[in-house]
Amino acid sequence: MLHDRVMIRLEPAAEERRSGSGIVIPATVKMANRLAWGEVCGVGTYVRAVKVGDKVLLSPEDQLEVEVQGQTYLVVRERDLHAVATQETDHGTGLYL
Repeated sequence: MLHDRVMIRLEPAAEERRSGSGIVIPATVKMANRLAWGEVCGVGTYVRAVKVGDKVLLSPEDQLEVEVQGQTYLVVRERDLHAVATQETDHGTGLYL
């Protein structure tokens, strides 16, 4: 990867979801502008906030896709990431921006 680019493998979407009130949402329902979690698989030389193996939150819409050895990845700029998951801590949410 070059410059400030990050290569991300998206986590597979669940078959169905449940709302906070317990309503089942089938997999065929498309949620507009929904953020997705993914795993960082490669970083450019100028990326400072994430490293390979980190779990990140991003918007998968309008991102560049690339296929490497049959696996599909997204290529995004570091500034397009919304959050990075960390290990659970005693005094926080486990996420930092």
